[in-house]
Amino acid sequence: MTAPATGLDAPTATMRAAVQRSYAGVEEMTVETVARPVPGERDVVIAVRAAGVDRGVWHMATGRPFVMRIMGFGLSRPAQPVQGSDVAGIVTAVGDGVEGLAVGDPVFGTARGSYAEFAVASADQIARMPASLSFVEAAAAPVSGVTARAAVDRARVSKGQRVLVLGASGGVGSFALQLAVAAGARVTGVASAAKADLVRDLGAEDVVDYRTTDITASGREFDAIIDTGGLAPLRRLRRILAPEGTLVIVGGEGGGALTGGAGRQLLAGVLSIFSGQTLTGLLSVTTREALDALRDSIEAGRVRPAVTATYPLERAADALADLVAGRVAGKAVITVGDPA
Repeated sequence: MTAPATGLDAPTATMRAAVQRSYAGVEEMTVETVARPVPGERDVVIAVRAAGVDRGVWHMATGRPFVMRIMGFGLSRPAQPVQGSDVAGIVTAVGDGVEGLAVGDPVFGTARGSYAEFAVASADQIARMPASLSFVEAAAAPVSGVTARAAVDRARVSKGQRVLVLGASGGVGSFALQLAVAAGARVTGVASAAKADLVRDLGAEDVVDYRTTDITASGREFDAIIDTGGLAPLRRLRRILAPEGTLVIVGGEGGGALTGGAGRQLLAGVLSIFSGQTLTGLLSVTTREALDALRDSIEAGRVRPAVTATYPLERAADALADLVAGRVAGKAVITVGDPA
């Protein structure tokens, strides 16, 4: 079987793809004609129908925070020029070492460059798509859904608990809110007033507008806090966390140019050693097992992607810019080919 392609140098047919060849603002992203990828031994090629929009792609395109470059994503330019990760589509080719997937299978998961007509993915990072979802909905689920499920599990959310979700109208937050409600928790969501209706529709008992109310000064107490916002100081969050409660910090938004918000996660781990409170960070990995578990939750009706905006491939840069500017509630998706 042919060795894995980078998405730009495969000696095969061509495709359209959203490409960023240097670290810069996402406005530098352009749609170009590039070589179609071919699968390695444990890869599959997917005819992309839709691709989710998440902050991870923005980080890959801009090279920020700088620690990402040291981690292997490219020191001076993106190692993967074709952008995008979340994907939903149809398998068109499989490597010799792939088991459990075949040409023609509808799948969802993460790929190396999903903002394209075709994308290559490791077979252990995709799974069969939930039958109840459209391609657009399925593309919104992998990264945010898997991360949210891991956060709710780590927070040990259970029936009757008081749970606070910061960033409840965002990608991860919208999934975490639904999963916490499904677990029987009483959930308060923090979001802007413009996105409050969405948060209520997802099951929040109470919605707090962060622009007018500082939840950390409210005097309220929560058994668990899932923070997808990445900005509130730990000392303030601990004030409203129960003495034996759990704080889960998702991702690393905010912070400085070098490490972003990762420093807050590291500090949380240190403080947790000396406290009855559990303070922890979370960087989840999308695996087939995690996707299978997410699919089960979706099929059981416990959670559903909250897609509120779609963009054609040609507007991939606009989708990312809108996300980072806070103009997207729930999830945005890029449509490719026929997303029906």
